[in-house]
Amino acid sequence: MSITLPLDKMTTAEKLCVMEELWADLTQNENEFESPAWHLTVPQEREAIQIREETPIDWETAKKQIRKQTS
Repeated sequence: MSITLPLDKMTTAEKLCVMEELWADLTQNENEFESPAWHLTVPQEREAIQIREETPIDWETAKKQIRKQTS
């Protein structure tokens, strides 16, 4: 099945409306497809970043560390 939309003639608002219609339809049948495995890793990585404790340093020390990394 091939559907062709006149994207070059559509306004941004019309394109967004089509996207919203598609999304609404897809989410009605969410059990028909499975999320890829990497979708699970992103929230886990973000949580790990939030949990990680970092010690703040002063600006001069930070600049020196950055300069060492880039040289």
